[in-house]
Amino acid sequence: MKKESLFVFFSILLIACTVMLPGAAKAERVRDLATVQGVRSNALMGYGLIVGLDGTGDQTMQAPFTGQSLNNMLSQLGITVPPGTNMQLKNIAAVMVTAELPPFARSGDKLDIVVSSLGNAKSLRGGTLLMTPLKGADNQIYAIAQGNVLISGAGASAGGSRVQVNQLNGGRISSGATVEREIPNDFASQNVVRLQLNESDFSLAQLISDEINRRYNGGAAIPEDARTIRLFAPATGPERVRFLAAVQDIPVRVSVQDAKVIVNSRTGSVVMNRHVSLDACAVAHGALTVEVTQNNVVSQPDTPFGGGQTVVTPQTDISVRDNGGSLQSVRSSTDLNTVVRALNTLGATPNELMSILEAMKNAGCLRAKLEIN
Repeated sequence: MKKESLFVFFSILLIACTVMLPGAAKAERVRDLATVQGVRSNALMGYGLIVGLDGTGDQTMQAPFTGQSLNNMLSQLGITVPPGTNMQLKNIAAVMVTAELPPFARSGDKLDIVVSSLGNAKSLRGGTLLMTPLKGADNQIYAIAQGNVLISGAGASAGGSRVQVNQLNGGRISSGATVEREIPNDFASQNVVRLQLNESDFSLAQLISDEINRRYNGGAAIPEDARTIRLFAPATGPERVRFLAAVQDIPVRVSVQDAKVIVNSRTGSVVMNRHVSLDACAVAHGALTVEVTQNNVVSQPDTPFGGGQTVVTPQTDISVRDNGGSLQSVRSSTDLNTVVRALNTLGATPNELMSILEAMKNAGCLRAKLEIN
């Protein structure tokens, strides 16, 4: 990637990260910074069968559990399959069904579910999920799923050629599950209500507590640690709900947060917030390229009847190139605009920039937390 391409990369990043002036505090609601402890969703999972596929289902010889599941289902419906019957069906597929059970869900509520192929089905398009129980971590059934699978992709194949758009082995069913069992919740009878911050921060915990106490004239909130705030909520249920609804809408002037650089090694993306700063340093980067090329050379005897043999000899060529760069000076920078311009002067690609940022961090000239995912 040339210097111009890297400049465009950081220019887009700059527009996304510098909407506000550096150093200015912004107001956020408490609901955006913390959640009520204990009020969370629960994961559900189930194993089921999809029928009605147009010859794109599992190959039962390679996925025997699909045929076994079909036999079990038919036996529950009163249909007995003769022993030893080899059913070569292509219109069924074994799938895993997942869903999230939201907090305070009641019996009869509808849930969206995700269906994913478990065997070697080519496509789930046009299939219908049969009644599938969804279980929680305690192995109890909390919902029942069933319905027509919606696949956003499409595909066609003929004569060995194949065209496919998006993923065909996974889909969704909107409102495809019905809650059958409620999770016990003692929220209304709890003596203590706590807010749990999304990220651990002592200063933010104290700031939120101060804002809540300012609204309720003190004594309503106490920070217990960097992640938890204890609330003295009303004892009755309706008053407690009203209290928490008001607390979650309190605006908080969030001050300067930690400077952070996020590097994704899989995609090559680099994202930094507006608090990143640089100290003066010198950087040189280069690339070492090793190319190995192998060609087959045919060696034949000089005379037709000389008694020799034709031999194929591999010939290997190895070339090494060192695209070294000169040592460049990077000045101290405290503003994101200046940081971006300083990094652009290096002319490095995003992949090379990962190593440069890591080396800057080790050298002590990158004033930010470096996270590599």
